[in-house]
Amino acid sequence: MAMTILGTGSSFPENTVTNDDLSKIMDTSDEWIRERTGIERRHITSGEDHSDLVCKAAEHAVKQAGIQPEELDLIIVATLSGDYSVPSAACIVQDRIGAANAVCFDVNAACSGFIYALNIANGYFSAGMAETALIIGGEVLSRIMDWTDRSTSVLFGDGAGAAVIRKAENKLYETSQGSDGNRGNALIYKREQIRNPYIQVKEDEEENHLSMDGQMVYRFAVKVIPKCIEEVLEKAGLTVDDVDCFLLHQANRRIVESAAKRLHIPLDKIPMNLQEFGNTSAASIPILLDEVYQSKRLKKGDKIVLCGFGGGLTWGAILMEL
Repeated sequence: MAMTILGTGSSFPENTVTNDDLSKIMDTSDEWIRERTGIERRHITSGEDHSDLVCKAAEHAVKQAGIQPEELDLIIVATLSGDYSVPSAACIVQDRIGAANAVCFDVNAACSGFIYALNIANGYFSAGMAETALIIGGEVLSRIMDWTDRSTSVLFGDGAGAAVIRKAENKLYETSQGSDGNRGNALIYKREQIRNPYIQVKEDEEENHLSMDGQMVYRFAVKVIPKCIEEVLEKAGLTVDDVDCFLLHQANRRIVESAAKRLHIPLDKIPMNLQEFGNTSAASIPILLDEVYQSKRLKKGDKIVLCGFGGGLTWGAILMEL
């Protein structure tokens, strides 16, 4: 089974934080961040909730798709930073946009989440359980950062991206996914401590923040991106030259350029916006997808590769025809 993209949308906080802004609150500099990551600024909420961002992205995507919300059979939100554990962000979207007929749930595969969500939707299409779906990646990572840690907090931003997809016959769709829980400690965010009558609560326990082994993640990423892209190309019997655009998770410019070099992909086939948004985890790929769509860079019949990698560790790639 395969799918076609009917419309895309994105949303991010109005508040823009530059590298120079961060240098005023921690020991860092624009030069230090830019040279190591390629990031120049990121959007950080100054009041917008996760729900606000994912709902706005959803509204834009549904409007561009030219459908009514009631036509949606499925809503999946990929996130690790929703406002609530219950209700899911997807159920909040359903309520706010009026998608009364949709089945709704969230998935957490960190920065690979949008890829995982697309594949889940494709499984629903194959099983005859849905025909039209809204897939969203959204994060408010600023709520879980240690803002004294220059090695991690400078990398991330807040935002959301969405795509309306529909079941399609005779379209190219190949995918490759994987997980390595053995290396899960490379990127960790532990929720609040357990509180029940049988546990003595440590009231002085420090607040939890996202922590990351940057070097381990880098070494993992530069190997896994080429590997999973090669796998989807091999399944389709295609080469890099047959693909019109590669939309890679926007984590670090060096990672993206290393993958391009290993696969011999011209950089003009790999759009980047990490300089503007930083790493928005599950929102990264759909925000970039919307940007490319709005610029009219893609057209019907184009072949694109989407590739994500991140905490878990998780990774995945999709080769699809528009």
